[in-house]
Amino acid sequence: MRTVAPGYDDRKRCDHDHGTCGMTDQRHEREIDANIEAWRAKPLLREIYARFYDRILEQIDEKADGAIVEIGSGIGNLKERLPAAISSDLYLNGWLDLVCSGYALPLRDHTVSNLILFDVFHHLERPAAFFREAERVLAPRGRLILFEPYISMASWPAYGLFHPEDVAISAPIDLSEEVPLDRYYAAQGNATRMFFRGESEAWERRFRIRHAEAFAAFHYLLSGGFSRRAFYPGRLSGLLRAFDEQVSRWPRLMGGRCLIVLEPLNGSPL
Repeated sequence: MRTVAPGYDDRKRCDHDHGTCGMTDQRHEREIDANIEAWRAKPLLREIYARFYDRILEQIDEKADGAIVEIGSGIGNLKERLPAAISSDLYLNGWLDLVCSGYALPLRDHTVSNLILFDVFHHLERPAAFFREAERVLAPRGRLILFEPYISMASWPAYGLFHPEDVAISAPIDLSEEVPLDRYYAAQGNATRMFFRGESEAWERRFRIRHAEAFAAFHYLLSGGFSRRAFYPGRLSGLLRAFDEQVSRWPRLMGGRCLIVLEPLNGSPL
């Protein structure tokens, strides 16, 4: 049985005219099926993501009033670690609580305590339009949590050569607040550019940074992710994580992942 967010507003119910990813239902189903199979078949992948989720959980304020909502939940893995989360995505699946776009959330104003996007932000063609919607639904002391690729000298070849999505490290970022057309979009470099290199200030009108870190993730980059075989046996994951910890002190050179937590300016900082 699906749950409904406490601040659910049926008048704002989403449909495919409000900023979807432009992916066909058939392509989406194939991708979901492939991801489920990879998740089941690769213990290494589950181990890596569990540690990523732990980083997110450390940033969640579970005592705050309001719903915890994840946008772009995919196959629903985060909810296994955070059962209180309301899961959502663009296409209906049995494990989801809401079907909606990040540009048009079916939630009442200021009813969300934590809004989580895991590898979703770089699919938002117009991040300023999303920030406007995120500000609307977040409580005054709510948190917007983004977990994203980080583009460094070391990770750029991995993301550029072995990942099907564009890095787009120098492409213009569309700062319009209008909801974009229904089409597929990916720019893995956007979070790096916006939050670590200061190339865009689209978020500064509405949010302040509470936390931002970039860290090495060779244990992830060499795992093959959901689409490729791992480049190392699982028994070596501990050694690679130890290496990542050591070289994370040089994120511009060695970084591979980043975590950003924003708070709305309409609330008092904690």
